[in-house]
Amino acid sequence: MLSNYHTHSHYCDGKGELRDYVQLALANGFAALGFSGHAPLPFKNNFSIHDEDYLAYCNEVRALKEEYSHRIDIRLGLEIDYVPGVNDNFQPLIQQGGLDYCIGGVHLVTDPNDTEWLHDHPAEAAERIWFIDGPRQETYDEGLQRVFHGDIRLGVTSFFHQSNAMIESQHPTIVAHFNKIVMHNRDRYFLETDKWYLDLVYETIELIREVGCIVEVNTRGIYKKRHDDFYPSRQLLRHMADKHIPVIISTDAHCPDDLLKTEGAEEYLRAIRYPEIVSILP
Repeated sequence: MLSNYHTHSHYCDGKGELRDYVQLALANGFAALGFSGHAPLPFKNNFSIHDEDYLAYCNEVRALKEEYSHRIDIRLGLEIDYVPGVNDNFQPLIQQGGLDYCIGGVHLVTDPNDTEWLHDHPAEAAERIWFIDGPRQETYDEGLQRVFHGDIRLGVTSFFHQSNAMIESQHPTIVAHFNKIVMHNRDRYFLETDKWYLDLVYETIELIREVGCIVEVNTRGIYKKRHDDFYPSRQLLRHMADKHIPVIISTDAHCPDDLLKTEGAEEYLRAIRYPEIVSILP
């Protein structure tokens, strides 16, 4: 059954009205559609829902959910960034919005030594954060220098340890693109076959298995031509298959047409006989 639970809109850094996504999903036979705007953050940025718009977002999704209940299963969610000292408790947003699910992710990497400072100065947090996402490789490089003084191993280790803390403490329904740290790397600083890197990845995978989260197979890197593989990669998916970790295909849609850009993910998972592919959230 066709579904997508990682969906952004004009409320955050996406394009298009919520209804536009619903209508495209219906036209293409989707059984379910989940909205997961970037959660509000306490510092200025250009990608998250503004605090003053959060309840409007939630109310609009709920209205669509009721309007289309006989045709498609619409769910209300958020993609919540885990930022130690700044945004490390998902429950207030979940309870305030009455969410059906949440996607947990790390786009904003912090130096563990800065947690206390970040807690005391959340509005100024952007200056102490390594933003690993976005369209510009230069942003990745600059943040690595500014926050970790160019030490890629320390930065990548902090990324995975931050992800582990999120998984262990917040138990998100879905874990987002948990190896997205590789996107702007492009084999410049490290290789995905490096033992130290794989040790970190396998540690995170084992924690996901223990906690029982669903992992998304995110296709956005491929269709945006920023990466040549899924997040997580085919190599990691084969490793995860042996551990029977449930996965769900996500296009990480930022405009309605993105809902259809699955880039052969289901075909690949079927080819390797992946044991648990989730289509519809419970």
